[in-house]
Amino acid sequence: MSAYLIGYDIGSSSIKATLLDAATGRCLAAATGSTEEFVIKVPRAGWAEQDPEMWWQEVVKATHALQLQHPFDPTAVNAIGIAYQMHGLVCVDENHQVLRPSIIWCDSRAVAIGDKAAVELGEPYTLPHLLNSPGNFTASKLRWVQQHEPDVYARIKHIMLPGDFIALRLTGQPATTLSGLSEGIFWDFAEQRVSAPLLALYGIDPGLLSPIVPTFGEQGRVTAKAAELLKLRAGIPVTYRAGDQPNNAFSLNVLEPGEAATTAGTSGVVYAVHDKPAYDAQSRVNTFIHVNHTKENTRNGVLMCLNGTGILNSWLRGIAGGMDYNRMNEIAAGAPIGAEGLQVFPFGNGAERILANRLPGAAIEGLAFGVHQQAHLLRAGQEGIVNALTYGVNIMRGMGLQINRVRAGKANMFLSPLFREAFANTAGVTIELYNTDGALGAARAAGVGSGYYRDMKAAFTGMECLTTVTPETEKEQAYGEAYTKWNDRLQQILSTQ
Repeated sequence: MSAYLIGYDIGSSSIKATLLDAATGRCLAAATGSTEEFVIKVPRAGWAEQDPEMWWQEVVKATHALQLQHPFDPTAVNAIGIAYQMHGLVCVDENHQVLRPSIIWCDSRAVAIGDKAAVELGEPYTLPHLLNSPGNFTASKLRWVQQHEPDVYARIKHIMLPGDFIALRLTGQPATTLSGLSEGIFWDFAEQRVSAPLLALYGIDPGLLSPIVPTFGEQGRVTAKAAELLKLRAGIPVTYRAGDQPNNAFSLNVLEPGEAATTAGTSGVVYAVHDKPAYDAQSRVNTFIHVNHTKENTRNGVLMCLNGTGILNSWLRGIAGGMDYNRMNEIAAGAPIGAEGLQVFPFGNGAERILANRLPGAAIEGLAFGVHQQAHLLRAGQEGIVNALTYGVNIMRGMGLQINRVRAGKANMFLSPLFREAFANTAGVTIELYNTDGALGAARAAGVGSGYYRDMKAAFTGMECLTTVTPETEKEQAYGEAYTKWNDRLQQILSTQ
């Protein structure tokens, strides 16, 4: 009898579902709920919100779409795994009803709260224990709700991350993971427990945190109500959940120190595994518990994030008349490396952690009407994203991480040959592209959590390296010169902030 695994990737642009043949590791179907990108509501500048119930509705639609693509016996589904957009805050009441829109990952309203908390907690505690400044992470967002929406705060029974909420809708059980607590900056790495000093400073009742379940293992079972909506069977175990970037690393088999993963969707990320509690003194990159961490074997993920990646490319597509992305890539390749002095700074999607939570805004500089055409702007956009990612990679290298080779799924901006070339030669890394994505990774991980796979190695049957891109000496020099000019100008911009 066939055995299937279902993975969900709860993104801020879309919800993706994947049906995996557990025995062969072959993807049988992949679907999204809606074809249009989700709207991120911006009630005020720097804010970003979405409705958690919309995510759940899209999970239902995506599951139905899987069944249309590849009809399957619901009784043969072995387990479900969940990947999700990180750092969001979902508040529910005692009846598990959502109390307000989710404050999502790129929302900047709590930056000042987190910065103040870092000072009040004190230098000897903040980074050595939390490995991060509280910044605009989940704990600080909850503090904002407490301060500005006390009526909402008073009704909260549980706070959770976006993936915790989807698991709640599937199983009826509120829960979170150690990795999830660390990404919310609730976790004390030195004490190996929830941070009592942070909760005390913010005046947060620890009872609002959901119970802890293992990242891999049974976290609850699909209720009859959820099964009816999804057209699945009741009782399917949910056996994995992780934030999108730890999950992306898992999906690429990035599990051991020295290995690194990258992705370039709405945001751009490089995520490297470390066996030490490392941190950046300015908290420009962040350290979280990785999916395969144990008490015996420390596995942390060091993450650098650029908010304005695919969203910049989408913006350029809009002003280019909505042309196909492949055509945009072809046009961009017609301009030379460095775009003849045209520079793009892709910092237009909230406060950027790699810039120490500053918000300089996006900028296009060096425009010469007699020189620059559409190709230059499209190329400068891709190079600007690559330059910002390289800026973050260099911060990670400054922490002692050796990043010479990165793995990525062949998706999103990595579909662009120009983007791949620019990244490899600017950052000085070899890029390996695989036939995987977040939803497929979550499905594989569900098989690990359910015990279908005897070990993690067995979960990667069917995954193949599709393309390898290596730096080229002449191009590396040209991209390096363009990056130096871009970085020099960035430092000038930041000096005025």
